[in-house]
Amino acid sequence: MIWILLALLVFIFQIGTILILEFRKPSKTVAWLLILFIFPIVGFIMYYFLAQEYRHRKTVRRRNVVAEEMRLQALRRCKMVHRPAELGTGEFSHQERLFRLLSGMSTSPITACNQTEVLTNGEATYASILEAIEGAKHHVHVEYYTIRNDRIGNKLKDALIRKAKQGVEVRVIYDGVGSYELHGSYVRELREAGIQTQCFLAPRLALFDKRINYRDHRKIVVVDGRIGFVGGINIGDEYLGGNPKLGFWRDTHLRIEGDAVYFLQDVFLKDWWFTAKERLSDPAYLPEHNCAGDEQVQIISSGPDSLADAILECVFAAVSVAKRRIWITTPYFIPDGSILMALRTAALSGVDVRLIIPYVADSKLVLRASLSYVEDLLAVGVRIYRYRKGFVHAKVIIIDDIMASVGTANMDMRSFFSNFELNALLFSQKAIKRLEEDFQDDLSVCEELSLSVFERRPRRAKAGEVLARMLSPLL
Repeated sequence: MIWILLALLVFIFQIGTILILEFRKPSKTVAWLLILFIFPIVGFIMYYFLAQEYRHRKTVRRRNVVAEEMRLQALRRCKMVHRPAELGTGEFSHQERLFRLLSGMSTSPITACNQTEVLTNGEATYASILEAIEGAKHHVHVEYYTIRNDRIGNKLKDALIRKAKQGVEVRVIYDGVGSYELHGSYVRELREAGIQTQCFLAPRLALFDKRINYRDHRKIVVVDGRIGFVGGINIGDEYLGGNPKLGFWRDTHLRIEGDAVYFLQDVFLKDWWFTAKERLSDPAYLPEHNCAGDEQVQIISSGPDSLADAILECVFAAVSVAKRRIWITTPYFIPDGSILMALRTAALSGVDVRLIIPYVADSKLVLRASLSYVEDLLAVGVRIYRYRKGFVHAKVIIIDDIMASVGTANMDMRSFFSNFELNALLFSQKAIKRLEEDFQDDLSVCEELSLSVFERRPRRAKAGEVLARMLSPLL
């Protein structure tokens, strides 16, 4: 009897701890309580190692001080947008509130001197990145969630080694979980060629330091501080259709020249300091350049080390001001409650809200969680499409004709709250038009979901969606 009482007290203590520490995030609380009820002791151990709040640590606060010094160097070099009328078309001149939010919320300003190229799918992206690396004169900075020791991974390795032997500075950051299959021999070859490498939160150390849940999901390449790349594509043959389960891989990346590259570089330099504890302050990393374009671009970074959830706030604000359309492509749709409400409200107000999600998924649990939101959104007029040609991994948002977003962040709570992410906001009509054309092309190979048909899905599927949605804040 006494053992039952003790077990009950321990269980109550575990519940109380989660309720007290997670009271600000009800959905996350429910997910952890579900795990605790299913696995009473194991669930609490998982919570202890995975759920610690990241941003209050002293090392993170120190990182933010160093980051501010680097940011000031970038600000002195760039041309900034100071009024909403300077953005895109005259349509943005009426978005004073959105402009103030974008100007004030991020460590990166809206830059005025850029030239961008939308890169559709892996072939175009890898060709452009390898071409830029071949032309490097001073440095190449590479940061990826996933780097694989496969055909394209070896092409990248060979290109980096070749430049290092020519005297170019080469640095590589890879995520400890996303690149867990990366062979030690791959990294060793890089280091033997003089390339500096860093693993972002290696799993063993991160587990015992209670940071395993926080991953570097960014994809950055910066060449000579003048050319930058960001988007959804990692380094792996699956992005070229090499995964037989997923087939054709649909993705979107972005090539940037101009002032915005300073802030891609700024993010990389901060992450390098965090992983290597080496401060890179050579002015050559932020070189003067001749402005070749007039496109406006803003780099938005977010992560658990920041007091603000910058990408979430940006998406919410943009969705809230839309008057005509909100077009979204995302592989994982597990929205925060505020985003879900904003999309519902927009659709009910007559805005053309369209969402492309996968038909074939790389994670069945995440797909089930995504499908749990479909019925509610269809009921208020959101048009939802499932991509049938292969696997869609692009992360794109188009708001009216005023702005678009391309980057690493999915429309899910992991990207909004737990991962280190990076998006580029685009305001030029050229870039928005190109993304619109890609979206229309994708619709041609999608199946549009019907509310009347979707409601008739099996009860077993509905039950799986309910369970997946309850766990979704942790996915």
